[in-house]
Amino acid sequence: MDQTRGLDTAVDDLATARALIASLQDQLTKSQREVAALRHQLDVLCQRLFGKKSERVDPRQLQLALDQLANEPGPVTEPVEMDSGETPVGGHSRRRPTGRRPLPAHVPRRRVEIDIAEAERQCACGHTRMRIGEDVSEKLEYEPASFVVIETVRPKYACPHCHEGVVEAPAPPQAVEKSLAGEGLLAHVVVSKYVDHLPLHRLEGIFAREGIDLPRSTLCGWVADVAAALTPIGEQLRREIVATDYLQTDDTTITVLGERGGSFKGRVWTYLDPLTRQVLFDATTTHERDGPAAFLADFRGALQADAYSGYDGLYQSGQVVEIGCWAHARRRFVDAFMIDTAAALMIALIQQLYEVEHAAADFDPDARRALRQEQSVPLLAKIDAERQALARTVLPKSPLGDAVRYQTNQWTALQRFVEDGRLAIDNNRAENQLRLVAVGRKNWLFAGSFEGARRAALLYSLVQSCKLIGVPPFPYLKDVLLRIATHPQRLLDQLTPRGWTKTFSPHATA
Repeated sequence: MDQTRGLDTAVDDLATARALIASLQDQLTKSQREVAALRHQLDVLCQRLFGKKSERVDPRQLQLALDQLANEPGPVTEPVEMDSGETPVGGHSRRRPTGRRPLPAHVPRRRVEIDIAEAERQCACGHTRMRIGEDVSEKLEYEPASFVVIETVRPKYACPHCHEGVVEAPAPPQAVEKSLAGEGLLAHVVVSKYVDHLPLHRLEGIFAREGIDLPRSTLCGWVADVAAALTPIGEQLRREIVATDYLQTDDTTITVLGERGGSFKGRVWTYLDPLTRQVLFDATTTHERDGPAAFLADFRGALQADAYSGYDGLYQSGQVVEIGCWAHARRRFVDAFMIDTAAALMIALIQQLYEVEHAAADFDPDARRALRQEQSVPLLAKIDAERQALARTVLPKSPLGDAVRYQTNQWTALQRFVEDGRLAIDNNRAENQLRLVAVGRKNWLFAGSFEGARRAALLYSLVQSCKLIGVPPFPYLKDVLLRIATHPQRLLDQLTPRGWTKTFSPHATA
């Protein structure tokens, strides 16, 4: 009896021990996954802080991983050859041009002639030497910008007999009434802050070196005045952007000082029309969907963005079609590749997708669509097969699992670019517009108020649209500041950067 009871106890103890071991094994597995995930996050953060900022994967490292995958047991996949990185042109590889570049032809020339002395013109044979040519060399010189005071003189006239009053010419209209600053100085302040990223206190110091006392409070007031004067142009640009049928969008943070002290994280959104090369920035107080929903309320067409859920309401309405971003999809696989080489084949296939885009860069939309149908569609089928294979094997919460999940959720949107040659493969151009804000943010640090953030968004819209169409922002801003006070409201489309290039600009390239 005692032996039976002892045996039962031993069996129970063994079962308890096994259950405990299984529980501990589960905890260990979970802990190992958490450690791997945290280690991956640490690797990614260290790479972003101390490593190369480029997302480019070393082709040799990727090829090594592909070779290892090919040797592992499992489904047979076609070998993937990594591109050498050279562009063949007429049977040879394109080489970067060498030698000194000529100085720009549009820069004014000032001729300085260094001639020989009169006595040296006489030859030893007794005859006069004739000029047979000249050697010309060029060097680029810089002359600092200078201030000038414009005295506007309006003579007064009065009749010495009847004394009926004084007559004089009307004062010229100004974009900023009663301002001490001319339009050129106002344009220079805006370009310095929003193109060259100079905080106003630095600009104050630069002016002080020239003997001009302009406190930053005055400069800040001028920026606000310019933004107010150009607001109608910003509204016109907004109408034109929303009226298109294809937009790219992205957003970034901006620190904004609160009215009652402290600060908060505002948001700057960019809306890019890649076909007309116009861009508009919009500031909101939060990252909630209300901002883009309000801006895009009247938009009808294709919207290319990341997987931000705030756009889902627009897609569900049926009036906006979602276009996926392959750069976002690839980025997750590149991050996962740091700890899991199983991502190598997917990265290589996506790279081949980009090689098709590179080949079609100069094609018209119809030719680009035809090439995509011929080459990109089969590649998408291979990518889809690899996606499904990875989904069956990777841990869902691993970095590679996260990459596969993102790609799966976005798969329909990621395929749409092959159906329209106008659409881009990714959203990188919209992301690139935000670099202007990111660089400026490192210098001026914050917006003094939400109204200041909105002013910055307006002025960024104008100067960046100038950049996209190849127009220097200074002459554009100076000219529209001269015109805006008297320009007909019905013709505001002539004063957007694109409209100005067609109507007024000698720099027109669009």
